[in-house]
Amino acid sequence: MGRFSAYKLPLKSMPIGTQNFEYVLDNEFFKNIEGEDVQKGKVNVKLTVKRTAASFELNFDLEGVIQIPCDRCLDDMDHEVKTHETLFVKFGSEYSEESDNVVVIPESDGELNIAWFLYEFVALTIPLKHVHPAGKCNKSMSAKLRKHTARSLDDGDDEALDAFDDEDIADVVPDEGETMTDPRWDELKKIIDNN
Repeated sequence: MGRFSAYKLPLKSMPIGTQNFEYVLDNEFFKNIEGEDVQKGKVNVKLTVKRTAASFELNFDLEGVIQIPCDRCLDDMDHEVKTHETLFVKFGSEYSEESDNVVVIPESDGELNIAWFLYEFVALTIPLKHVHPAGKCNKSMSAKLRKHTARSLDDGDDEALDAFDDEDIADVVPDEGETMTDPRWDELKKIIDNN
């Protein structure tokens, strides 16, 4: 993690009391960290480290915007990051993570690199479903999605239609007496019929 030496906290040499740090997580940070979820963005981090005789309390305030791919059209979309996280650190004989927010570091090292923790805090703000607001998706990708989506309007699942503009709905709704079919199944039926 040589590229992340700026994120090393020299905990052992910190005096008892409170220390403040600031970081900016930019495109280069996200590219270098090589995480799957976030590739671009700008997030400001304010870190307060409170040291007592035996432990450290790290309070992170993260605020900014990242770009993540839309689940529907795959174009980048902005996602606002605003979160507060707390991490407790104590010295021990070897590195271990006792829980989600308690870390033990070797006292002989006396330092903690927080780069990966910062990335995880940002990634945890991403919702399971992340899509553009209605009408903001890439139009050509939405058209391809409509073409290959096999949904019957009788299923009562109107969420599929919410993905498109009102003008696009006319292309999705079948005419009177017409049923929607999946073109892939139609092609397979042709193969079966020819045999």
